[in-house]
This record gives sequence, C-alpha cells and structure tokens, in this order.
Amino acid sequence: MTNADVAPVMPAEPSVTGRESVRRAWTVTALLVVFMMVNFADKAVLGLAADPIRHDLGLSATEFGLANSAFFVLFSLCGGAVGLLADRVRPRSLLLVMALLWSVAQLPMALGAGTAALVASRIVLGAAEGPAFPVAQHSALSWFPNERRNLPGALITVGTALGVVTAAPGLTWVIHHHGWRSAFGVVAAAGALWAAGWLGVGREGRHAGTTPSPAGSTATGEARADVPYRRILGTRTWIGATVAYFSTYWCVALLLVWLPSYLHDALGYTTTTAASLIAMLWTAAAVAILGQAGLTGRLLRRGVTSRWARARVGGITLLISAVACLALPGAPRGPLTVLLLLLGFGMCGVMTSIAVTTVAELAPVRRRGGALGLMNAVVTTAGLIAPTLTGHLVDTQGAAGYRHAVLLAGVLLLAGGIAAVTLIDPVRDARHLAA
Repeated sequence: MTNADVAPVMPAEPSVTGRESVRRAWTVTALLVVFMMVNFADKAVLGLAADPIRHDLGLSATEFGLANSAFFVLFSLCGGAVGLLADRVRPRSLLLVMALLWSVAQLPMALGAGTAALVASRIVLGAAEGPAFPVAQHSALSWFPNERRNLPGALITVGTALGVVTAAPGLTWVIHHHGWRSAFGVVAAAGALWAAGWLGVGREGRHAGTTPSPAGSTATGEARADVPYRRILGTRTWIGATVAYFSTYWCVALLLVWLPSYLHDALGYTTTTAASLIAMLWTAAAVAILGQAGLTGRLLRRGVTSRWARARVGGITLLISAVACLALPGAPRGPLTVLLLLLGFGMCGVMTSIAVTTVAELAPVRRRGGALGLMNAVVTTAGLIAPTLTGHLVDTQGAAGYRHAVLLAGVLLLAGGIAAVTLIDPVRDARHLAA
C-alpha cells in the first residue's frame, strides 16, 4: 500500500462551497448511483434467470436458495472489514477494486461453468459487493453537511432500485433471446465499463466541519474523532437503525431472489408480467426513497430533530409495510394484491437511506466508514438467511411456503418499525458520545 492510497487525516477535498466543488460532488454522486445500479443488476440476474438455471443445472428450490445464500457467506464479513478499512484507505481505490472483482466473478457462468462454479462465483461476488453500499455512501456523504445529506444518500439508495428497474426487462429479454449465461456476460461488461469511468473521473472528499444540533452538540467533530467503535455500536440509535434496516434488507433479499418465482408460481402471473411487476416495485421504491429524502431534508432545515425527521418517518413507513405484508397472503389476485405488494415491498426501502444518514450523523468523520460498514455487516446477514429459509419453505410446503415467507417478512418489518420509532435519537446519543 502506498502513501497515495492512505486517507489523510485532513480533508482530501474542500467542503462543498464553490461552484466547482458542488459540480464535483454531484458528479461523484452520479457515478456512485450508477455503481449501485450495476451492483443490484449483478444481484438480480440470478433471480430473473431462476427457472432456466434450476432446469439446466437440475437444482431443487432448496439448492437454488443455498446457491443464492452463498452470495452472503463473505458478504457481511467483508462489508464490515472493508468499512473499517475505508476509515484509513481512500474509498476511490476500494470502489475501483470492487467493481473489477464483480466483473471477474461473473465470467465463469457466462463461459459455461456448472453448479460448483455458480456457488464459488457467488461467494466471490458477495465478498466484493458486501462493502459496496457503505463505502459508496461514505464516499458521497463526505461531500455534504448533515442537513444536505438526505438527497445524495437517497440517490445512491435509489441506484439499487434503478439497477433492478433497468435490469429486469433488459436482462429478461437477454435471457429469453440469448440464454441465461449471456445475462452474466452483460453484467460483467457493465462492471468493467463503470470501473473505466471511475478511474478517470472518480474522486472523494471529506466534509470534516461540525454541524450544530438543536441541543447544542455536534453531529460530527474533532472532539469525538477517537471515540471507540464499541461506544458507537452500543448507542440506542445505532441499534435501532440496524434492527430497522435488517427488516428492510430481509425484504430486499426476498424481492431479489424469490419474488419473481412467487409472482409466477404462487400467484400465476406470466414470466413477462412478473418481470414488469418487479420493475414496478423497484420504481415505487425509488419514488418512496426520493419522497422521504425531500420530506426529511425539509424538516431538518426547519429545525426538526432527526428523531422525528428521520426515525419517525422511517419507522411509520415500516409499520405500513408490515401491515401490507401481513395482509398480502389473504388477498385475492388482482389490483389489491398489486397495491399490497407496492406498500409492503416498495415502501420499506426508505429505511435503507434513513439508517445510513442517521448513523452518518451520529458517528465522527473518522469513524463513519467503520460504523456504516459494521451496520451493513449485521444487516446483510438477512441476505444469508432469507433465501435459504424461503427455499426450504417452498420445498416443504409448496405455494403455502411463499405465503408463510411473506408473513414472516411482515413480522420482521413490524419489529423494525417499532425499533426505529422507539430507539433512534442521534442528537441524544451524539451528546453522550461527546461527553
């Protein structure tokens, strides 16, 4: 590792003050949105090609669920480890290496490999993608003060939805006309192209100024720069944000891996219609995330504390999603089912952005990458558990297994909503960390 790769103590770039800095900040944000689009297209390809992959490789539902869960074997561990590393190494270099590894990991399946290579490639891909979201958020949010972070944080989160919205119809067409292996080649090429663009344009900066809170404490500041990670992780805010985000990620894992099959096998939609509905759900998620960012940002600029502007907005949204998921298995197929899907799986994604900006507000600048990475490491264990558990339910219960998986998602969303509403208060906990 060279000195050029190690993040300096002082800001790598000035704060967003001049026109040039603003333009650079939003250029970086735009590139990171595309980064997350590629990231989630990589994740979505296995779910979109589930039926032909299972047929060609002779996999049961449980085996296919295990292949998906293999993606998360190192996902959480690497997410936490690289998140901690991002506090010392420039995120620019980390993001570039990640994107290149994504492309390499997709190649075996594009070139004709079998089941063993599928599992191995998903493990490698998971290790490379585990740190993507926290490091991308860390890189982007360092350009903006606390009260201006909602929009860039939301846009990067929206990139996850846009990745699936664009991938669902496009990759479905590729799968139908050129075979499922070609879809892996397409996402490999997309990762390589992004890496080339980032190498030429990508930059990061550190916004190290203090932001006054309504209580007179600081959201970030040098006085708390050396606070131990264990103290940050022990706050009710970090715990509440992590629990709420976990419930959201559980639903994201179902949406990526099993919802296309649920729509096709349990509800009777055609493959094309199911792909369109998946795209609709991710579009709804993007709209909800951007709407939340606008509402939260406006409330913060008016002096409303994050306990209300972030925690209560996110918590109430999760509670609405929970009710929708709990009602979904008993609803007849038709417009009501679509509405409940939109409320249950389309709205809950707002907690992703809220959890990130909340922890970024709580943690000092030089602990932000680690705090976000460790949260992501805990949260993404949902991606390890949910696909395998759902596959087991489908194998043992048939179509009823899908219904029970949706009910379980509703219970978890209910717990996440309660945690967000009752535990999160970054101003209170920032004051405790500053003491």
